[in-house]
Amino acid sequence: MSKALNIGMIGAGFMGRAHTNAYKRVGDFFPSLQYRPVLKAACSRSKEAITSFAEQWGYESIETDWRQLLARPDIDAVDLCVPNNLHKEIAIAAAQAGKMILCEKPLAMNVAEGEEMCRAVEQAGVKNTVWYNYRRIPAVTLAKQLIDSGRLGRIFHYRANFLQDWTISADLPQGGTALWRLDAAAAGSGVTGDLLAHCLDTALWLNGGIKDVTAMTETFIKERVHTATGEKKPVGIDDACAVLCHFANGSLGVFESTRYARGHKAGYTFEINGEKMSLRWDLHDLHRLQLFDYGVEGPLRGWQSIHVTDHGGEHPYMDHWWVPGLQIGYEHSFVHHVADFLQSLETGKACSPTFREALETQKVCDAILNSAREHAWQSVS
Repeated sequence: MSKALNIGMIGAGFMGRAHTNAYKRVGDFFPSLQYRPVLKAACSRSKEAITSFAEQWGYESIETDWRQLLARPDIDAVDLCVPNNLHKEIAIAAAQAGKMILCEKPLAMNVAEGEEMCRAVEQAGVKNTVWYNYRRIPAVTLAKQLIDSGRLGRIFHYRANFLQDWTISADLPQGGTALWRLDAAAAGSGVTGDLLAHCLDTALWLNGGIKDVTAMTETFIKERVHTATGEKKPVGIDDACAVLCHFANGSLGVFESTRYARGHKAGYTFEINGEKMSLRWDLHDLHRLQLFDYGVEGPLRGWQSIHVTDHGGEHPYMDHWWVPGLQIGYEHSFVHHVADFLQSLETGKACSPTFREALETQKVCDAILNSAREHAWQSVS
């Protein structure tokens, strides 16, 4: 008999939908898990919006004040799908209330806030994780397995980018429910915390720590109308970011993120060049891992495309899905994260990335923004 894990969702936007879908599907495809998510309550300041969200997605009840949600004894875990400036206050309060916490990325507005959040969950001893979901796309997890097994040998280069184009129009306002990512007061940073953070988390997971960075950022549209006042205000976020770095293992890193790459909606790619093998991956073809194996001799040496759908333990997570050859998609990475979180409740192990692990990505983000401001190399500490 499965044990109920009562979920309190705070936020009803895009990520609230993505996470809720994962809670609803995980038991269907991971039936052996001992814990079963129950959509107990959804919370947002707008009663109308949260009522509609709860009815559509099947939550049992609603709240319009997150403090009331945390005070409820029937809530076991809270999911923070709110703007970045709210992460710290809610997470610390949730930890003090003894709730497990699943927090959207990035962890916080900056390292100082992230440190407070880490101390709170560690002092309270509550389970915690941060939704860096791309780790759990099977092709990316397979890349991790290949690297950890030593198949690449010494790694020389890591390069990644995340390209979008949705903020190019100068008529787009900043702030508000849908556009808080353009408001520095709510987001903390622009593409660095929103897009590049994904690239950095994956890189740290695959290739280890980053020692130092040098970066440049640009805000192409300097003023936008703010939805709160209807007046033009300076834009405080970075629209684009380019980074060079040294990894602790001696390899070099190159990263780029922008929302001004016309024709790109979610263009996330990475490539890793090792002594014996190279790997590359593209979110637009997410079920495939491209591989170049220098150990293959003769006329067959070249790039291979591995269709990551096999069963029998050959490919991560795929035993839980369809027959080999039928790929899965973006939403399944969240299902895998929920499954791993529930599994961690059984084993007592942490579900990575924890707050403390996600703080390492926050440190790199802060160093990047400091480097861009000061036009100088910055150590990551």
